[in-house]
Amino acid sequence: MAPSAVREADIARLPLKTDGAKNGSTKHAEDVQMIESQDKTQFVLGCYRVLIADLCQQFNMGHPGSAMGMAAIGIALWKYVMKYSPSNPDWINRDRFVLSNGHACLFQYSFLHLVGYQNMTFEQLTSYHSDRWDSYCPGHPEIEHPGIEVTTGPLGQGIANAVGLAMASKHLGAQYNQPGCEVINNMTWVTIGDACLQEGLGMESIQLAGHWKLNNLCVIFDNNNITCDGSADIAMSDDTNAKMRACGFDVLEVEDGNYDVESIVRALVAARVSKDKPTFINIKTTIGVSSKKQNTAGVHGAPLGKEDIEYIKKSNGMDVDKHLHVPQEVYDFFREAVPRGQELEKDYKQVLSKYTKEYSDLAKEFNQRMKGELIGDWTKCIPLKDSFPSNPEPSRKSAGNVGVALAENIPNIMLGTADLAPSVNLSSKTKVDFQSPSTQVSSGPNGNYSGRYIHWGIREHAMASVSNGLAAFQKGAILPVTSSFFMFYIYAAPGVRMGALQSLQVIHIATHDSIGTGEDGPTHQPIELAALYRAMPNFLYIRPCDAEEVAGAWTAAINAKETPSMISLARQDVPQYPSHSSRAGVAKGAYVFVEEEGADVTLIGVGAEMRFAVGAAKVLKERHGLKTRIVSFPSQRLFEAQPLQYKREVLQYRSSAPRVVIEAYAVNGWERYADAGYSMHSFGHSLPRNDIYARFNFTEEKLAGKVKELVEEVKREGMESLRGEFRDLNTEYVRDVFHSPQGVVHDKR
Repeated sequence: MAPSAVREADIARLPLKTDGAKNGSTKHAEDVQMIESQDKTQFVLGCYRVLIADLCQQFNMGHPGSAMGMAAIGIALWKYVMKYSPSNPDWINRDRFVLSNGHACLFQYSFLHLVGYQNMTFEQLTSYHSDRWDSYCPGHPEIEHPGIEVTTGPLGQGIANAVGLAMASKHLGAQYNQPGCEVINNMTWVTIGDACLQEGLGMESIQLAGHWKLNNLCVIFDNNNITCDGSADIAMSDDTNAKMRACGFDVLEVEDGNYDVESIVRALVAARVSKDKPTFINIKTTIGVSSKKQNTAGVHGAPLGKEDIEYIKKSNGMDVDKHLHVPQEVYDFFREAVPRGQELEKDYKQVLSKYTKEYSDLAKEFNQRMKGELIGDWTKCIPLKDSFPSNPEPSRKSAGNVGVALAENIPNIMLGTADLAPSVNLSSKTKVDFQSPSTQVSSGPNGNYSGRYIHWGIREHAMASVSNGLAAFQKGAILPVTSSFFMFYIYAAPGVRMGALQSLQVIHIATHDSIGTGEDGPTHQPIELAALYRAMPNFLYIRPCDAEEVAGAWTAAINAKETPSMISLARQDVPQYPSHSSRAGVAKGAYVFVEEEGADVTLIGVGAEMRFAVGAAKVLKERHGLKTRIVSFPSQRLFEAQPLQYKREVLQYRSSAPRVVIEAYAVNGWERYADAGYSMHSFGHSLPRNDIYARFNFTEEKLAGKVKELVEEVKREGMESLRGEFRDLNTEYVRDVFHSPQGVVHDKR
């Protein structure tokens, strides 16, 4: 019978080499009785590497090198150390594994197959890089396939996700674990390569993990010293171990990561029993080991060729005429993972049974969380319309009032900011910070792992990507809410995109969302960013115009269970429209704000620029005798989900009245809904918030004048004059910008 997984109690007699961060045991390797014989282990390593080579060769594409070099790491993890259940990939207290070096996806797919994950059949495994649309083996791991915790691709994302997964374990454990009844106590394991250490996101996430003392996180460094361009030292000369220790990690080393499974096991077990720090294991491996091309960049992302594969098979004592062959001895070596996992589940059910009897209220809430249900009636946290102020106020303040109420009353919500608490209005006096209980914060107050307010520091990218890990731990158990200036969500965009790709519910609060931000200047005034987020698939971008629409935006974001959302908010005061604005209208994406029978024009107001639509409509009526409909359009994505008949009623596509969208952003995307636009064509300018709009021709009078000219042309020449031509009405400003003799993108006023 195959040996059991290494027990935590065995760590005291497991020898391992350290770099000085820990004291290793001096006992001999033969004391470790549970490790298989060297002969059997080396046989399995050889078979595994041949399998990887064959899988890449069959369709003449793939990434064999890292997977081959990491073989011993995989055996140590899946056979000896990780706690998981192949027959139930969703067992809640399983260890989480993340492959941050996602190009090595065959490493993960092959071990999922070998240990017996039911979905990862041999047929599925051999579909890697095939033309099968239903393959479980895409070119990088993807969350929707059983056994894969998160989607990793862009390097650095995986380690950030792993930090989020470890945070989730700490947080949920602090909220629900009781003496003798630990319902959440799993580890998170993440493999990385040189690239994840070079990416800024990787180091942002590592800093946070060390600061929070996430001792349930183990970072496994596949140190093969090779990147796509060659050896890693062409662009990196850091002392990696010293850097990791400085970030608050215990650091262990394994010299022979190609064959020494025992030393890797010892290091992994040491990581599991670490008391106060995350662990970084520096494992020296050889990319493409046993290939003629080993230790070169050529083995990273290309098949090895038939001649080299024959060489690998001969070197490992395999039959060169057998392809994609897994001996039964290899399956026997791994498949004890199935009954072992079932035993782990059985033990966990006993813990849950005891927990339910002794802590029934907590157990009820815990079970709700694990089902993805929000605890408490969140709808009561959304203020009623008549409670909103009638005077102008920043929409960031309106959103903060709702967000704070939600966070104080709904325990699923973890809310935080990238060092902008005073500006984003989401902090409350009663908040408790997520911190290690042993961390002393000089600015106070100190927090603990049950705290639900996260100080991300100045790390927007990590904020978004780590939040994806929080959301992925068990969908719905934790609802992360991030916040920063809208402009800084361009730093966070890769993480936001990965959340959308994975259908992870994260709510992003983006404040200071217009040129109305003012004095901070064009560096802080977003012009083009909304176009990115409106275009992003499976992402809900909402730009409300007042407090009532803010309430609708929060409602839509909370209801979007399979979609991340962004609520885009103004720094400056915006008028309130209690007679016109509607949270129910926000849920439909766009709605009639002001109706006017026989209207000459429809103005589409968006967010903070709604005031120009309302003001221009008044000027058009009083000075020019023109009738104006106004449509509020906070979300294109929600509008697209509505029935065609509704969309026709709102925008009146077949009307003889032109439609003009008004927004101080790049106009990209509005061509689908309007005949003309009044928009921005350059970056902003540093001016007081009350003056900045006028500098770019955003005044009611100028806008009304341009709309009047358009209406007169349409009445004279018919709507056909606009067909196929999206009209830009802010042309005077465009000429000033692009006809500057110096070619400088500034206007002359």
